[in-house]
Amino acid sequence: MTRLLFRDDAYRRNCEASVVAVHRSEAAVAVELDATVFYPMGGGQPGDSGVLRAGDGTELRVTDARKGASGDRVLHLLAPDAAPPAIGARVTGEIDWERRHRHMRLHTCMHLLCAVVAAPVTGGRIGEDKSHLDFDVEMDKLVSEEIERRLNTLVDSAHAVMPRWIGDAELDASPQLVKTMSVAPPRGEGRVRLLEIPGVDLQACGGTHVANTREIGRVQVIRIRSEGRRNRRVTVAFAS
Repeated sequence: MTRLLFRDDAYRRNCEASVVAVHRSEAAVAVELDATVFYPMGGGQPGDSGVLRAGDGTELRVTDARKGASGDRVLHLLAPDAAPPAIGARVTGEIDWERRHRHMRLHTCMHLLCAVVAAPVTGGRIGEDKSHLDFDVEMDKLVSEEIERRLNTLVDSAHAVMPRWIGDAELDASPQLVKTMSVAPPRGEGRVRLLEIPGVDLQACGGTHVANTREIGRVQVIRIRSEGRRNRRVTVAFAS
């Protein structure tokens, strides 16, 4: 089981760890560590990229991070022709911080969007420059200028963003805490992490977020379009 250090500190950029397994395929070499700051792709958020640095200074580029087959392990993907460190070797893992921080800002913004648009969320995706959520709602309920105004009001209000944990049974008794119909929160430890923006939003979420809404920066609604019979996609980007 990989210790997921990003769950307790999303701002941590690097860590020392030991190599516990190496997997090879035609597409990539995958390295498992006993601890990591790399967020693996999931919940609509991309996996982190970065480097693994050996004791002699050799660097291996991590192109992506994915969940292992058991769900409690993280695979650090290297190029298929990479020479991975040996099992048991000590390495330093370091994420591409600027990329991760943009994910954190936009992921937190999507929580604000959940609060602004009062409708079931059917899907979503977080990117570096823009993100979207899909809502089961009529198009005439979505007014771009009003959504953008309310989002930036919440950003400027400097709300604290706080993770906390509850037990599986408590989540089962409070299904409203799972707001995205297509994404189940990470389970398996007997507890589930919530992301709370007091007075604004509370929901189960295993992603990475900023500590205060003001850190998101100004945003703009760049598109609202139909994605089927009822689903409407609201896309938000950083304001230029």
